[in-house]
Amino acid sequence: EMEAKYTRKMQALRDELDLQRKTEIHELEERKNTQISELIGNHEGAFGAIKNYYNDITAKNLTLINLLKEQVEELKKKEAVLEKEKADVVRENKGLTEPLQEAQELVAELQRKLVNYYRDKEALMNSKAHLKVAQKELKDLRWEHEVLEQRFSQVQEERDDLYQNFTRAINEVQQKTGYKNLLLERKLHGLLTLLEQKEVELSEVLAASNLDPSALSLVSHKLEDVLSSKNATIQDLQIQLARVCKAHNDMLQTFEAKLTAFGIPLDNLGFQPLSFPIPGQ
Repeated sequence: EMEAKYTRKMQALRDELDLQRKTEIHELEERKNTQISELIGNHEGAFGAIKNYYNDITAKNLTLINLLKEQVEELKKKEAVLEKEKADVVRENKGLTEPLQEAQELVAELQRKLVNYYRDKEALMNSKAHLKVAQKELKDLRWEHEVLEQRFSQVQEERDDLYQNFTRAINEVQQKTGYKNLLLERKLHGLLTLLEQKEVELSEVLAASNLDPSALSLVSHKLEDVLSSKNATIQDLQIQLARVCKAHNDMLQTFEAKLTAFGIPLDNLGFQPLSFPIPGQ
């Protein structure tokens, strides 16, 4: 029963598909026939258009051929005239050969001059560029020169002020040092004179007193102590004088270094180093 059932279904489906296939084939044939009819109509219209086009072209070509025949006749006449003119031109060219050669040589010479002109023009442009750079550098250098001149004037004024101040300070120091040296030398000379007088007086006292050796020894020790104290005082004064001389000479060396730095000759200084009171120190 199932086999019979599905056999019937299969047969019904087959009949339905056959009917559908036949329907589609019929529709396809109708569309094909319609397209064939359209193509035949289109082809006939295109063929007619092409036929008319080529008929027009043929007519135009015939007209063109006739026109070209006329033009060929005219060209032959012109060719004859040109041949005659050509012969005349050849004769003229034979007469112009020598001037042409001269002209060619002149053109070659002018071309060489033109090359030199371009080269000179390029060199001139380079020179102008270098000139602009040099002018700018010159302008900068002039500006720097003006600035340096102003700075030089300012430095000169500062140098003159410094020279005057140093001269004034050196004069003051020299005056003070000379005055102090004079006082120290006078004091030292007075002490030496006093020491000599005391020694003479002591010798006279010792000679007149007729002291015994023990008293004489005691007096001698006291005298040596006094002399040692005086010698120490003299040495201190000499050391102070040496310090003053050294300070004066150090300041003088500093002043000479400043003068040398500012370019002032040392001949205009007018000061001399002080000698030390103690040789070798």
